Amino acid sequence: MRWISWIFWGVVLALFAALLHYNLPKREIVRITGVEIKLERIDPNSVFWAAPDTGTPVDGPVERDVRFIDTVRTDGKVMVFRNEDTGGGWPPYFKFDSANLQAEARNLVSSSADPQWVAMRYYGWRLPLLSVYPNALSAKPVAGPDVRLIPWFNIVVLVLLAALIWGVGVRLNRWTRAHVSPWLDRGDRRVEIWNDAIRRKRAARAERKKML
Repeated sequence: MRWISWIFWGVVLALFAALLHYNLPKREIVRITGVEIKLERIDPNSVFWAAPDTGTPVDGPVERDVRFIDTVRTDGKVMVFRNEDTGGGWPPYFKFDSANLQAEARNLVSSSADPQWVAMRYYGWRLPLLSVYPNALSAKPVAGPDVRLIPWFNIVVLVLLAALIWGVGVRLNRWTRAHVSPWLDRGDRRVEIWNDAIRRKRAARAERKKML
C-alpha cells in the first residue's frame, strides 16, 4: 500500500508547486507592441480574474472592460497580459494602479526597428484554450534583451517558506514523540497483552484436548 501514499503525497506536492508557480511573480523581457481595452465576459467566481470587489460587484457572469498589454518576447513569440487591480485580495500584491501601468505601457510601445525592451513583472499563466491571461504588475525599461534578472523576491519567499516548513516539522515531530508515541506504545503493549492472553487460552485448550 506504500505506492498509494507516494501517489497521494506526489499529488499534494504537485498542487503546492502549481500554486506557488501561479502566484509567485515572474519577469519576462518583452517589447510592448500595443495596449487595448476589451470587453470580456467574466465569471466573478473565476480564480483567473480579479476578485469581484475590484471589478463589478454582481452575482453572475458579467461583461466588463479589461485592460490588456500586447507584447513580443525576445524569441519572437507574442505574450498578452491583462492589467487588473488585485486590491486587497489574493494574491496579496495590493495592486491599485492598473490605470497608471496602462499609461506606462503605452509610453513604452516600440517597433521592431527601434525596440525598447521592458522587464514585465507578472503572475499567473497564459492558457489560450481557457482564455486565461497573466496579470501584469509592473513594466520597467531595461538596457537590452540579454539583461540578467535575479528573482530576489522569489528567493526570499522560498527560503522563508522552507524555514517555516522545517520549523513546523521539527515542532510537530517533537510533539508527536512527546504525546502521540507514548500513547501508541501503550496501545501496542495492550495489543501484545491481548495476544499473549489469546495464545495462552489456545495453548490451554490444546492441552485439554490432548488429555481427553
